[in-house]
Amino acid sequence: MVQALPILRDVLPAQYALPVSQAVYFVVTFLVIVFVGRVVVRPLVNRVLNRRALDVHARRPLLKMTTAVVYFVAVAASFGFAGFSGFLQSLATIAAAGTLAIGFALQDVIKNFVAGVFIYTDRPFKIGDWIEWDGNSGIVEDISLRVTRVRTFDNELLTVPNSTLTDDVLKNPVANERLRLQFMFGISYDDDIDTATDIIIEEGEAHEGIMNEPGVTVRLAELGDSYVGLKSRFWIDDPSRSDFVKIRSEYIQTVKERFDEEGIDIPYPVRTLDGEVEIAGSPTVEHLES
Repeated sequence: MVQALPILRDVLPAQYALPVSQAVYFVVTFLVIVFVGRVVVRPLVNRVLNRRALDVHARRPLLKMTTAVVYFVAVAASFGFAGFSGFLQSLATIAAAGTLAIGFALQDVIKNFVAGVFIYTDRPFKIGDWIEWDGNSGIVEDISLRVTRVRTFDNELLTVPNSTLTDDVLKNPVANERLRLQFMFGISYDDDIDTATDIIIEEGEAHEGIMNEPGVTVRLAELGDSYVGLKSRFWIDDPSRSDFVKIRSEYIQTVKERFDEEGIDIPYPVRTLDGEVEIAGSPTVEHLES
């Protein structure tokens, strides 16, 4: 049972001393807990997040959540110390019922919130990463506890619910320090495979954006109707979407130019159609190529 403060009993009537004392208990307890939260709890949580190497943007919502928990504890403890236990019990009952109702109404929001927590802890991607999922791709611009914002390569902004990124297969091509790319070069059946292979390897080794270790490899991968397919595999370091597109394009162009210099053809399908074509009212036999 909370007693009135002696100093207040001396200066206030008895019917006012206890309520005022309870208010003082409430305010002092609230301020002490909030102070401890800001000075001790929040810095401690911040150090833990730093040890997990979370960036500033990822730490911000978690620190806000910590602050909200501190204030909740401060309010609950203040009611207890002030002797408002009956009110606190009633408030807890109402809060429990309200939480249940809100939980049913906001299932999707809660699902995305939980998914956002998993994104922060598991770190499948971070701001600035290039990700692909369900036929979409782009650069991560913002991560919150409910949605992730992705800028597509057409400069469109996608607001993606976090659960979409955690419930399905997500590809992060730049998660590691290097990325392997491949391209199929087609040459004609009359061309020399060894010469074409040497050109593909030499141009890859000459490009400064392509790694020498592991080096460029070429394998005969396909015998098509009109071409022989040579698949080149090569690695780039510290990849990004822009690097990937630029290096791949430059590499293919240099190989094509060398093929032209060495007289190696890149064939294309040719069809010959035999049939009668009526020209100016008289049927004649024409050979059409496409």
